[in-house]
Amino acid sequence: MKVLDSKLINDFTRMCMDGFNQGWHERNGGNLSYRFKDEEVTELEEDFSYDKEWHELGTEVPELKNLYFMVTGSGKYMRNMQLDPAANLCIIRLDETGTKYQIVWGLTDGGKPTSELPTHLMNLEVLKRRDENIRVVYHCHPTNVIALTYVLPLNDRVFTREIFEMATECPVVFPKGIGVIPWLLCGGRLIGEATAEVMKTKDFAVWAHHGAFACGTDFDVTFGLMHTVEKAAEVLIKVMAVSNRKLNTITPAQFRELNEPFGIEIDEQFLYERKTNLIGEMPED
Repeated sequence: MKVLDSKLINDFTRMCMDGFNQGWHERNGGNLSYRFKDEEVTELEEDFSYDKEWHELGTEVPELKNLYFMVTGSGKYMRNMQLDPAANLCIIRLDETGTKYQIVWGLTDGGKPTSELPTHLMNLEVLKRRDENIRVVYHCHPTNVIALTYVLPLNDRVFTREIFEMATECPVVFPKGIGVIPWLLCGGRLIGEATAEVMKTKDFAVWAHHGAFACGTDFDVTFGLMHTVEKAAEVLIKVMAVSNRKLNTITPAQFRELNEPFGIEIDEQFLYERKTNLIGEMPED
């Protein structure tokens, strides 16, 4: 099968367009990556070319050696991914050491994979170790999540609790909460390492004053996670526009009622008792 006819590229580019339509990808902002299954490589390999040069990754991901990935291109616009996938994204393979990559398909007008490639691969390695089925990593610039990083403490417990309280679905969708990373230079090793530390246990990381980073087993799950967090952040922004306190909210006891019927286990560190309903209140312990 040809790459351009595959379900994989249709699903990949649809998610790019879905994110653009939400307003999360101004200009060339954001990036998406996917770790291939062996059978997908076999299905599409007739379209691959192995004559291009190898490039240094800028990091080491030995547990991803010899694997293939679909990734957005550096400087490319998400709105163009569906229009011309071959010019705007690429398929790469890693070498035997997990320190170099080769483009085997795509970027027909030249260019290279996203500048966040080291971050994506460092996280895909951690996630593969955690759960073999997690294959998608997504970075975007959701407006309300970013806005909250200017007014909430950059604290995992506070950020998660405030988001949890905005929609009952939140702890069901991400019961292990949100990790918050203070501002770091994008595209570098430090932000990749900090995000990978979050992804050891969580599916969602906030990059302060920049954006968010999510993972999932497929494109729908990953996009749905980002959409859920951003919708809750939008509700919180609207509440904060009215008052700095909540008159009513969901209590820890009510959150715990979700565990059994939904087959989840909400991390108890986020279910601390509040002294007040002041938004952004830090836990006492």
